[in-house]
Amino acid sequence: MPKKFILDTNVLLHDARAMYKFTDNEVVIPITVIEEIDTFKKDLNEIGRNARQVSRQLDKLRQTNSLIKGVPLENGGSVRVVLFAKDYADKLPPGLRIERADNRILAIAAAEMENSTDPVIFVTKDTNLRIKADAMGLIAQDYESDKVSIDELYSGTTELEVPATEVDRFYGQGYLDFENEANETKRSLYPNECVTLIDAGNPSHTALCRYHAAKKRLLPLYKPSKEGIWGIQARNREQHFVLDILLDTDIQLVTLVGKAGTGKTLLAIAAGLQLVADDNRYSRLLISRPVFPMGRDLGFLPGDVEQKLAPWMQPIFDNVDLLLNSVEDRGKRKRGYRELVDMGIMEIEPLTYIRGRSIPNQYMIVDEAQNLTPHEIKTIITRAGEGTKIVLTGDPYQIDNPYVDSASNGLAYVVEKFKGEAAAGHITLTQGERSGLAELAANLL
Repeated sequence: MPKKFILDTNVLLHDARAMYKFTDNEVVIPITVIEEIDTFKKDLNEIGRNARQVSRQLDKLRQTNSLIKGVPLENGGSVRVVLFAKDYADKLPPGLRIERADNRILAIAAAEMENSTDPVIFVTKDTNLRIKADAMGLIAQDYESDKVSIDELYSGTTELEVPATEVDRFYGQGYLDFENEANETKRSLYPNECVTLIDAGNPSHTALCRYHAAKKRLLPLYKPSKEGIWGIQARNREQHFVLDILLDTDIQLVTLVGKAGTGKTLLAIAAGLQLVADDNRYSRLLISRPVFPMGRDLGFLPGDVEQKLAPWMQPIFDNVDLLLNSVEDRGKRKRGYRELVDMGIMEIEPLTYIRGRSIPNQYMIVDEAQNLTPHEIKTIITRAGEGTKIVLTGDPYQIDNPYVDSASNGLAYVVEKFKGEAAAGHITLTQGERSGLAELAANLL
């Protein structure tokens, strides 16, 4: 049965092509939504770009037919703009003022439901608006076209129980041929998935490896020197996996998900310095992060771009200083992060200016990537030039961007979309290593 989907403003601001995502059903856009979109069109951010794109799409559609009557879409559905009528105010229950834009949208949705024989569904990303719609008897849903179930997010790791002879063979010959076929007891492995081989008869007899899809083999992990990677040693199994995929230059996209204190950013920077400064595999270490304050914003910051960005990048500088303090060169401290920047080894880049750039042969870290939308993540990854490696780190449960959540953020979206690609690798870290207190707080608070 065909359905009618009433779209709220935030759906179109989140995904400018949302009207095309409802297959062969009818999409209804209240005129109030058009008015609200108009107020965002001059913004110089992702919201503003989406507002302008929605306006251009609707303007193009109106040239083929009247938006009031409905315009057919290429997917078999249609889109229609609905004007507000005076008697629509009667559709609202007492207490909801018609002067508010949200309530006018609800009134239009209620009128559509009353006058339609088809099911009418109100789609909004506003939790409170869904509650009000439900109280009015409307069917209300979140926009889930780009959502990922965070509880079922691909972890990048798995355990395989095998005979003792298989573990011994792996250690003896340095690899293990693996027929990657799913059956009733196990699923097939994804490219670059990290594996723990466990002896079926002796659980303490194990081996760590990673699946290489092209070779159809389980191969051992990278073994760092005794000094570690810029003084950093893996403290647990997950961190061993992380260093392995970070230091493999054949893997062009790495995603690291984990709670605070699991070592995501520190390991990413350490591997980047190793590949840039020591191995010369990349020309520069480029680090960036979205600018979202935690709590009340302090307002405009003085100074040039670098000075304005410094407070947001301080967590990066702290990690670099930690790495430099842990490494000694003939009894002397190695150069500080400022010297690394001055020498061109490391660069701090605000994401605001990344659109339109081409970034070749660089090791790029985007920290706190959970605050980015799927479209923003796409913009970043498509900047990668030849020979560039991109590392995205973040915690989907610590989001400061009001327009995304744990299931719709760009980081989780990329993890699921790229899990079957040989050019990508992912690890979810769960064990905190910052301090006992930090681990306790992450688990209890």
